[in-house]
Amino acid sequence: FHSTSDRILRRSGQHIGITPQFVIFDTSDTKSLINQIIKSLSIDGKKNSPAAIAATISSAKSELIAPLKYKNFARTPFQEVVAQVYPLYQKRLHEQNALDFDDLLGEATRLFNEAPQVLKQYQTRWQYLLVDEYQDTNRAQYVLSKLLAGEAQNIFAVGDMSQAIYSFRGADFRNILNFERDYPEAKIYRLEQNYRSTPQILEAATAVISQNNTHISLNLVAMSEKMVFALTGFSW
Repeated sequence: FHSTSDRILRRSGQHIGITPQFVIFDTSDTKSLINQIIKSLSIDGKKNSPAAIAATISSAKSELIAPLKYKNFARTPFQEVVAQVYPLYQKRLHEQNALDFDDLLGEATRLFNEAPQVLKQYQTRWQYLLVDEYQDTNRAQYVLSKLLAGEAQNIFAVGDMSQAIYSFRGADFRNILNFERDYPEAKIYRLEQNYRSTPQILEAATAVISQNNTHISLNLVAMSEKMVFALTGFSW
């Protein structure tokens, strides 16, 4: 997602005021800039660490929440601090012709929303779209892929809601649960033959996962132990 968005913005970002020469801030750059901002605002950096503020801004960007709109979501004193820092942080990035990693997704989404002629170019550029680990996509990635799929709905998604492990950084497993709703003509292929685990492990895993009523249940079947050994080189 990030590398594709980077290429899109360098090629077409001028439609929303982004030059091809923009630089990308890494985590260290972001923390340093936020530290400068909180000092200029006389904010206590011990109570409101730059790292925590950076993580919260990152989460907001993953949800496509714009800087000036974040204050509408602020409920705690810390979030009110973030609401002060976020717009200034984004302003300083703009002044330095810079984007952070989250901006790559957010600005690509904004580009497609504000310049539909550019979106059309990219919708016809790729015959098919493949998104792997779809259960770990955040809102920005979900919206970006949905925009690119467009009317053609030429998207192939691979994922397993029971393997969603990145909710702490904004991933939403409901994206894969809603796939059939978003793409009603999609064909669903259930990969239920397991090549890694013995029947006992699958039974234990199924007993746990089956208690979650938000997930689509799969009837997992293990391959024969002999075949598993041939594929992995390990004996059970």
